[in-house]
Amino acid sequence: MLTYLSAEMAKSGAQGYAVLLLHAFPLSATMWQSQIDALEKAGITVIAPNAYGIDGSAEKKDWTFTDYAHELSTLLESLGVKRVTVVGLSMGGYQAFEFYRLYPDKTVSLVLCDTRADGDTPEARAGREEFIKAVKAGGAEEAIRRMIPNYFTAATYTSKPELVVLAENIIRKQTGNIITEAMRAIMLRYDATTILPAIHCPVLVLNGTKDKLTTPETAKSISCRIPGSQLRLLAAAGHLSNMEKSGEFNRALLDHIEKVRLT
Repeated sequence: MLTYLSAEMAKSGAQGYAVLLLHAFPLSATMWQSQIDALEKAGITVIAPNAYGIDGSAEKKDWTFTDYAHELSTLLESLGVKRVTVVGLSMGGYQAFEFYRLYPDKTVSLVLCDTRADGDTPEARAGREEFIKAVKAGGAEEAIRRMIPNYFTAATYTSKPELVVLAENIIRKQTGNIITEAMRAIMLRYDATTILPAIHCPVLVLNGTKDKLTTPETAKSISCRIPGSQLRLLAAAGHLSNMEKSGEFNRALLDHIEKVRLT
């Protein structure tokens, strides 16, 4: 089973509604703490699972996002949750696409954050293979060295060093094997561009204006292909926009949820 962080579980109600938060690579549900607090304050049920092997979740060899989507469905059923707004950031966005593809009836809406829909190019795949080789040799510290510089805007590394330390500590808790298994799942992900025009639930696309990994142009390319989707760009936010600009992110998220719950 998967471990998870949660709040307001008793308030999912007769319809069994919750917000499902899917974390980035190679982080954990801890990255969502600000959103969990905001949703709890608003009285909204929230569940933030940890991917395979992370923070007590069972390890799984050669896992895919299809495996993970089924595992998420099982977790939700065990908690009595029938319908979810799926919020996924970066790797979590890939997982959100796969959950919707397999369980559209369980998906009330999608919030796609700092992510992409297309599969890897041969060049990107080669880069991931090189990453896997390096992390197998250097462990979590090698993942920290490679990932941390891509997470935030330049100013945040000096103005909010606690965010940098938090991200480092989350990664440091993981083994190299857990990190490389997640990277392989990313490499094998389903190319979600094929399903974008067929997504008919409400969709919010959120992205930092300074994201170097998934640029605003990437977010626009997703939004323009999903009928009726909304695009919100968060000023001066990098890849982990939910951490770097948590206030703006939370307001956008809560606004989306409120509109969804009124329809």
